[in-house]
Amino acid sequence: MWDDAFPSFLIGLREGLEAGLVVSILVATLVRADARSRLPQVWTGVLAAITLAMSFGAVLTFTAASLSATAQEAFGGTLSVIAVAFVTAMVFWMRRSARSLSGEIKEKVTGALAMGSGVLILTSFLAVGREGLETALFLWTTAQAAGESSGPLTGAAIGLLLSAALCWGLYRRVLKINLTKFFTATGAVLIVIAAGVLGYGLRDLQEGGVLPGKAAYAVDLSGSIDAGSWYSTLVQGVFNLTPVMTWLQVLGYAGYLAVVMTLFVRGLRATAPKPASGKAAPAPDAPTPARRRPAWVVPVAVVTVPALLAGLAVAFGRPKPGAAQTVAVSEKHCGEGFTAPSPGRQTFQMHNTGDKTAEVYLIDPATNAVYGEIEGLAPGTTRALVATVADGAYAWRCVPGGGTAVTSKAVRVTGGGAAKAVVPVSEHDLSGPLAQYRTYVDEGLAALVPQTRTLADDIRHNHLGKARTDWLTAHRTYAALGAAYGTFEDFDQKIDGRAAGLPDGVHDKHFTGFHRIEYGLWHGEPATSLTAPAQQLAADAAGLRKAFPHQDFDPSDLPLRAHEVLENTLQFELTGDTDEGSGTNLATADANLAGTRELLTVLRPLLTSRAPHLLPTVDADVARLQKLLDSAQHGSHWTPVGQLDATARARVNGVTGQLLEDLSPVPDLLEIRKSA
Repeated sequence: MWDDAFPSFLIGLREGLEAGLVVSILVATLVRADARSRLPQVWTGVLAAITLAMSFGAVLTFTAASLSATAQEAFGGTLSVIAVAFVTAMVFWMRRSARSLSGEIKEKVTGALAMGSGVLILTSFLAVGREGLETALFLWTTAQAAGESSGPLTGAAIGLLLSAALCWGLYRRVLKINLTKFFTATGAVLIVIAAGVLGYGLRDLQEGGVLPGKAAYAVDLSGSIDAGSWYSTLVQGVFNLTPVMTWLQVLGYAGYLAVVMTLFVRGLRATAPKPASGKAAPAPDAPTPARRRPAWVVPVAVVTVPALLAGLAVAFGRPKPGAAQTVAVSEKHCGEGFTAPSPGRQTFQMHNTGDKTAEVYLIDPATNAVYGEIEGLAPGTTRALVATVADGAYAWRCVPGGGTAVTSKAVRVTGGGAAKAVVPVSEHDLSGPLAQYRTYVDEGLAALVPQTRTLADDIRHNHLGKARTDWLTAHRTYAALGAAYGTFEDFDQKIDGRAAGLPDGVHDKHFTGFHRIEYGLWHGEPATSLTAPAQQLAADAAGLRKAFPHQDFDPSDLPLRAHEVLENTLQFELTGDTDEGSGTNLATADANLAGTRELLTVLRPLLTSRAPHLLPTVDADVARLQKLLDSAQHGSHWTPVGQLDATARARVNGVTGQLLEDLSPVPDLLEIRKSA
């Protein structure tokens, strides 16, 4: 989080200090001029500026939320470029003005006092408002880059609080800061950060279709750099440099940095201190207002107006709930109330008018591609379905539980570009991959049976050293069949069950299989106490092989297991939770990865046609994880998870987590959906 927080901390500190200096000098001048009665006017302008900045942030957030995914990318990229322009201008202005900032502000305050309360409010409002708008814009763009991280908000809050403390100290003459040196140092750092924001914005514009070249990669270090490591996360959070960057990103980043930093450094050499003004500030005379008005009118007005304008922008910028179409869902009335919608992000109120719980899909009737869906819509209930509508044909498919699927009349939408849809998968589509995987599992079980018999013979003849080696061989064979663990029924608990949850733990009579033998082999139990468990393991392995051809293997399990096998690996093997003394959790993780790779092999044709960019990313993740696991193997010995140093362990966990994240779309992409 802190790497995401640093850029926002710096901008919050700079902008807060700049605005705070204005306010503190305003207040100090009024106090010295014995015009304390004018202080509420300063705070009114400050409060109005803060309200304006918060309202601006709300408009940015809610405006983006109402856009399609592609439009959000374009919107975010555009604002990122604007933010860079604002920050660049601010950096150069502060470089020029830092030496004479205090004197200039005092002159403005003196003029404001002479011109009345309205100008004093406006002075404080403009002084704080400009920095507030820049902060809101920059914070919004850095928050977009950080995703769900709370770092940008935390960093900005800390920076603003610190700037407030510094300004209070300056007002009380507790602290003295060399403004020239401060703004020079932070200006150089902000130029580097702004270059990263520019690169991020250009990538968003490419993703949004505004700029070309989103697949033209200049840098792709995903196979050699651990994206989950602390150093990689820090570089990405602070500088927005990622392992994969396009040519446009690289050229934009390098070009901006080279030009702007050169101008900034040259300007530092050319800038000379401005001579201090020798004029003494005349004592201001508080003017008498021409007519009196209630004291609360101006503060309420300047605070309410920005909030009201922001509310109107949000209200008119988002789809009106009342404009959502109400569409019937049932066998007899599927799609009633559906008319051709406007292009863009639309909300449909799906109302089940039948007497059965139903599923409903918004589809392309020509290809059956799915744009949106609702499952488990109960009779008489209404739920919202949000989908992006673009150029093409659309229809509703209603699938009542136990009933017949019905497809509504299609409508045609023109304009709006293109929308992403998921091509549905049927049981027939998965039948081929399932048959291939069943063959793989059957071959694995055929190898497992003699391996467990060999293990049992080792123990029976008291060859415990050889038994440890043969135990690992057999256990890895079984672990590589992870996609079938939900199909093995009770055999899985007998063969690979854990002691967790058993009343007597590792000494419980129901603790059997690989882990029971592992505990005995690595805790000094004699062969006589392990002979029976080993023979039972061999018998259970033979029983599983005989039963497997007749066990039900749901085709929909294949896409789920592509994600779940490694999810269990992260939860159990990489935490050491399943280690009963052998220290071979990473060997098991390696076998689980082999099983996942086999799953991806049989699912590859279906995934390639639906998400062509997914598999190259996943393949790179798999290669990175395989490399890390290989480094933990030393001949027949594996480094125990608990003996990995903190960096290596974090790297394995981070790469596995990234692979899981990249695999997470697979179940949705290959979900079996009913068709008419």
